[in-house]
Amino acid sequence: MIEPSQERAATLRSLHVPGDPVVLPNAWDAASARMVEAAGFPVVATSSFATAVILGYEDGEEAPVDEVLAAAAQIFRAVSLPVTVDFERGYRLAPAELVERFAVTGAVGLNLEDSSPASGEVIDAAEQADFLAAVRAAAASAGVDLVINARTDSFLRRAGSPEEQLAASIDRSKRYLAAGADCVYPIAAGDPDVIRALVQDIPGPVNVGYGQGKLSLAELAELGVARVSFGPTMQQHLYNKFGSAMFSAVASGENPFAL
Repeated sequence: MIEPSQERAATLRSLHVPGDPVVLPNAWDAASARMVEAAGFPVVATSSFATAVILGYEDGEEAPVDEVLAAAAQIFRAVSLPVTVDFERGYRLAPAELVERFAVTGAVGLNLEDSSPASGEVIDAAEQADFLAAVRAAAASAGVDLVINARTDSFLRRAGSPEEQLAASIDRSKRYLAAGADCVYPIAAGDPDVIRALVQDIPGPVNVGYGQGKLSLAELAELGVARVSFGPTMQQHLYNKFGSAMFSAVASGENPFAL
């Protein structure tokens, strides 16, 4: 039996437990989403980069929003789990339209980032907090429960010194949680001391990228992380294997299925 959206949102939100993180090996289409579900993971998350790849576009909101939403809806129809979508910075939709169109997909969670996908410029913290608050208010007005994961890009965009990046990430995270975000994602934070400081100073669940295994899931849990994302790395690993197999088959006549 498929849970109503309110129950799926509550399930997703409840899985953000510091020290016992929800692990998200991000999917990109219905087939990969079903594999995530079959492997026993409790949530299907998407990656904007991986979604853009299958749609034939570059990451950075270059894919038409209609196609991104359609891809999310296809994943929702394919699984019985809560679905959370990497929605970049909202694809230039106003908050009310964003909520209205996003809710139709069936997904109950979304990532929203605080730098411009096109230019990489970090958005003013107050402006981003207002945007997140407006999305939360629009969702409440529409009776839609959304689990908002607010991405902070100071580390990713190398905005200032390492110390300034950390301070900005903590400040932004506090603002975004106060504005209605459920979780914050200081993307590109990988040093254990930095992650520890983030978890200690941010009054809410913290999402960290897996970082290709530089820290194990057990180590991330010990640091107090509440959510671990893989981003496009699963897709990239799979497609690299595919590319190698095709190259070998063409170049040397080897059996690609033996790789």
